[in-house]
Amino acid sequence: MPRPRTAIGGIVPQLPGENAMKTDLIRSFYEYNTWANEGILTTAMQLTDRQFVAAGSASFSSIRDTLVHTMWAQWNWLLRWRGEPNPPRFDAQDYPDVAAVRTSWGEIDRETHAFVADVDEAALDTICRYVNSRNEPMAYPLWQQMLHQVNHGTQHRSEVAVILTGYGHSPGGLDYILYLDTLKQ
Repeated sequence: MPRPRTAIGGIVPQLPGENAMKTDLIRSFYEYNTWANEGILTTAMQLTDRQFVAAGSASFSSIRDTLVHTMWAQWNWLLRWRGEPNPPRFDAQDYPDVAAVRTSWGEIDRETHAFVADVDEAALDTICRYVNSRNEPMAYPLWQQMLHQVNHGTQHRSEVAVILTGYGHSPGGLDYILYLDTLKQ
């Protein structure tokens, strides 16, 4: 017997496939992802070179290392969705400054948005198989993987935001709802 859904704030959430427009949701989240990444990168431009590479409290130590990991992860997921093998991890040493990260990420973002623009509801429901970094076979619907990729970016942006704020350069609010507010302006 299925567990009943509960209303959150009076709204009963839709389950996937219940007339949900997943393509709209995915496209909105990828626009948000780009907006939030840009907020972090713009703020990071205020750092000294030393601050950019200094050890910190993020998952990948420095701001640079965390941003390079997040950028690589976006590229890795995109290649998986295209049916390509996992690429080698990016070497953070190849990105000496924020401008280098921004340039490479811009190219990855353009390719990601081209993929997102072409995806449809049927594709989003397709099971996408891949091999993870531990060489284990995995399979999830494409839409779940795509939301995961944005959520993964949110985790690491949050870590970077804390370090930036510690340096006196808060990126400000990066919430999805704040992104939606920018669309009204």
